[in-house]
Amino acid sequence: MAVKIRLARHGAKKAPYYRVVVADGRARRDGRFIEIVGRYNPRVTPSFVELDLEKVDAWIAKGAQPTEAAAKIISIARGEKETPAEEAKPSKKVTAKVAADAAAAEKAAADAVEAKKAAAEAAAAEKAAAKEAAEAPEEVIEVVEETVVEEVVVEADAVEETVVEVEVVEVEVVEEPAAEAEVAEEVAEEGADATTEAAE
Repeated sequence: MAVKIRLARHGAKKAPYYRVVVADGRARRDGRFIEIVGRYNPRVTPSFVELDLEKVDAWIAKGAQPTEAAAKIISIARGEKETPAEEAKPSKKVTAKVAADAAAAEKAAADAVEAKKAAAEAAAAEKAAAKEAAEAPEEVIEVVEETVVEEVVVEADAVEETVVEVEVVEVEVVEEPAAEAEVAEEVAEEGADATTEAAE
């Protein structure tokens, strides 16, 4: 009878764990076994390996042959070989999120560069305008003086016209009451004369 040390699969679909068993080489993989000598779970990080090395050595001494997978697990349990570290593969969601974050960061950097460039152009334009204003202050002062002189002359002409009109109006107003007073006096004198004549 050929005795082998091999893995027997257990667990749910897509969630396996294994028992390290000593079994007849003619038996099914997950069928009858002689003895359980250890356990192996590849679904945890790092992989879980538990073996009773004394029993394994005893069965090897009796002529049991370990399969390739069982031999690797035995060497890992003895420390001859390190547990294979599984590379974490990012999911599609994580990959898409990383790509989106990278694109957003690039866009933000480009926007910042454009904003900085626009600010530099605006500063340069302000500096040029200030320089031009500093170079030609005398011309500005002359223009302001001419404008002020013209406005003062126009205002003086307007004041003279207003004064003339006011004088004319005052003359007319002064003359009208004098004429009314003379007429009233004449009427009063005529009435007095008429009264005197009537009395005589």
